[in-house]
Amino acid sequence: MSMQSVANASEPTTVWLEQSEDRYFVRELEKNDGSVVKVNQCLKGDVGHVVWDAAIVLAKYLETKAFLNSATGLNTLASKNVLELGAGTGIVGLVAATLGAHVILTDLDDLQDLLKKNIGVNQTLITGSATAKVLKWGENTTDFLPPPDIILMADCIYYEQSVEPLVNTLKALSGVDTCVICCYEQRTEGVNPVVERRFFELLLQHFKSEEIPQDKQDPEFNSPDIRLLHLQRVV
Repeated sequence: MSMQSVANASEPTTVWLEQSEDRYFVRELEKNDGSVVKVNQCLKGDVGHVVWDAAIVLAKYLETKAFLNSATGLNTLASKNVLELGAGTGIVGLVAATLGAHVILTDLDDLQDLLKKNIGVNQTLITGSATAKVLKWGENTTDFLPPPDIILMADCIYYEQSVEPLVNTLKALSGVDTCVICCYEQRTEGVNPVVERRFFELLLQHFKSEEIPQDKQDPEFNSPDIRLLHLQRVV
């Protein structure tokens, strides 16, 4: 399905809110059970203040059969410890939290208010837990150990200077049993191919990678331009 179709299928409801000098609008994502996760996006801000298509694809992937416990009928994320890197608005981690995971949504300091706001908006849907914390890639990760069961990251590969710190953070946070689920849009313009190539040059020295085909993703929310990978630490 094209990303135009994904955009249409998840068309955001626009609600203007005045708080101080900030203006928000709301993006809604309907889950398979009919409940609706709502996240505020900032009208102005850096890349982390909006919902990107790769985040939608990853969030909906968490509801596929790959995460279904056939014996219990529950999502296998239930009770798992999950950490999201570069959470932005938090939509991916929030979906995981509504599926029963205990989620730490991490990003830079200037996104903490937005993350906390979005946790609050979805509190009634959360069956696990969700907290927001500051984590700058490449810096100390002691506060986030022991390693989580799952690390989520959507569209984190974009700045050349952040590639090495991101890989170092993944190495520091990942145990032998940690599954990293990485989703990103392949972009062919500018320095994007160089950044992507450098990321994988560094990453594959320490992780093995398995690409998830489109037919294993959500049937509606997927795109040939968006790659979805499972990464596992090599020791």
